[in-house]
Amino acid sequence: MTERLPCDVDELRTLFLFEKLSDEQLAWLCQRGHVETHEPGVVVAEGEPATCFYVLLDGKIALSRRVGGQEVETTRTDQRGAYAGAWTAFLEDGSTSTYGATVRALAPTRFYTLGAEDFAELMRQWFPMALHLLEGVFYGNRRTQQVIGQREQLLALGSLSAGLTHELNNPAAAAVRAASSLRDRVAGMRHKLAMIAGGDWDRRRLAPLIELQERAVEQVAKAPELTPLEASDREDELVEWFDDHGISGGYEIAPTFVQAGLDVAWLDQVLLLVDDGMLEGAVRWLNYTIESELLMAEIEDATTRISTLVGAAKQYSQMDRSPHQVLDVHELLDSTLVMMSRKIGDVRVVKEYDRTLPRIPVYGAELNQVWTNLVDNALQAMDGAGTLTIRTSLVGDRVQVEIADTGPGIPEDVVGRIFDPFFTTKPVGEGTGLGLDISWRIVVKKHHGDLTVESRPGDTRFRVLLPLRDGAGADAAAGPPPLPPPAPSSPAR
Repeated sequence: MTERLPCDVDELRTLFLFEKLSDEQLAWLCQRGHVETHEPGVVVAEGEPATCFYVLLDGKIALSRRVGGQEVETTRTDQRGAYAGAWTAFLEDGSTSTYGATVRALAPTRFYTLGAEDFAELMRQWFPMALHLLEGVFYGNRRTQQVIGQREQLLALGSLSAGLTHELNNPAAAAVRAASSLRDRVAGMRHKLAMIAGGDWDRRRLAPLIELQERAVEQVAKAPELTPLEASDREDELVEWFDDHGISGGYEIAPTFVQAGLDVAWLDQVLLLVDDGMLEGAVRWLNYTIESELLMAEIEDATTRISTLVGAAKQYSQMDRSPHQVLDVHELLDSTLVMMSRKIGDVRVVKEYDRTLPRIPVYGAELNQVWTNLVDNALQAMDGAGTLTIRTSLVGDRVQVEIADTGPGIPEDVVGRIFDPFFTTKPVGEGTGLGLDISWRIVVKKHHGDLTVESRPGDTRFRVLLPLRDGAGADAAAGPPPLPPPAPSSPAR
């Protein structure tokens, strides 16, 4: 139950907020404003149109913010003169048109109340210099956050680009080497084919030899994986077979036959098809065939790797896609891991995915930025050795993504501040302190989700909760939350 009462100039004069005002100004405040009484309960709610500026006369209030669908209390006070509500109404960019926090009366409470438009007029006319200073602080901090946030993104992009370049270079170089070697092998095959064509070959024996060549190609595709010791033993057996049958340089071609999964028994079949005088030519012709097939397989593997990396990069950046779409969160996580594979190095990665999870409406590129920040922090905490675990699950009506590491943990005196802008535990020059702040804004403000952390030595877990239904985007254009006014004696800001 709210009651409107007349304003008392003498009472306003006792408040630190108005103690320097003239009698004329105090009278103006009483003329434009009034006193309201509130029983315990909500006075104003976060997100509602900001219509009034409130100054506490007596009673007790609490301020709270919505975080991931839950109310988190930020301030509790009974100090006379504490203010709340539309205190940033003097800003003209429209970013303060709604209340930035919920105000609750915890006991029967009285407020001096002034309309937002009147408060804005008061600030502009009475305190023009202070107004410019306040605007400078407010917008300056906002611009600073934006610039450093962009730098944080560029640093992450530069790091990922360097890793991606390195990852692309390896298969590309392998494909170039294999293509060059393949050219030599094909030339050798042409030479051997010319020798066979010019030799005294029985056509009835040439046809089975060509069939044997096709079988050798098939064998390459299903060659078994051998240990180094097994491969060495088989090479020794083949070298001995080549020596016994007068084939020189057997030690040079034996590794190729072993890699293709061909053994002495297979070579005995070749012996049945050709005369002794043609055996070496036939074996070397088959060797060129096998080498060519192995090189083509290497080129295929390399180009497939390149295609996979390019696909992961497109998935990570959401190139050529709508910013907001329905996606499988696992695809986003996997593309991030591929992009960060160089940084991951020897760290063991464990994926505990719930593949039954539905696709959800998200801003894919920005969520990938969240995964990048969280994974990067985990890798730095483990310093190159440990286990990175990524779990997905369904928690109520939200998808949960948990990123855990086995690092030393976050100290208790720090864990409550890690989402604050510009707060970092990294050495000077190694962190901006905005990675987790940006992640929090993307998850909470843009997706209406939640981002929390639980940490102890050997087990730190960041949990991201994302709604199944499309609630994202409502705050897409929202800027950072209002900064406190420069009034250190006011605890309710």
